[in-house]
Amino acid sequence: MTRSEFDAWCAVLPAATHVIQWGGASVWKVGGKIFAICSSWDAGAGERISFKCSDLSYALLVQQDGFAPAPYLARAKWVQMQTSDALGDDDLRSYLAAAHNLVAATLPKRLRAQLRLDAGA
Repeated sequence: MTRSEFDAWCAVLPAATHVIQWGGASVWKVGGKIFAICSSWDAGAGERISFKCSDLSYALLVQQDGFAPAPYLARAKWVQMQTSDALGDDDLRSYLAAAHNLVAATLPKRLRAQLRLDAGA
């Protein structure tokens, strides 16, 4: 998944907002809390995607080739996809949607309602 595909997918998630920070990283948030990041840390190393995940997904993904605990965020169960072929695009989209849902679920009830994140629940 390219950075533009990453941004396009995250943009369709409910109440997702986008900022560029930390030296050009594409940072996606819901309710002001980050759920996914696409960044280029090392010149020529390509882009790396980091996202929040469940305890189980974290335990499985950090053991998989192409993944590592996300720098500065691993204690909160974030992983970093370090190679573009570590996951297929469909699987990555599923993990990004799950990251969005995990973070949205931690928001105060009033904010979730204001952002219309509880619609249909």
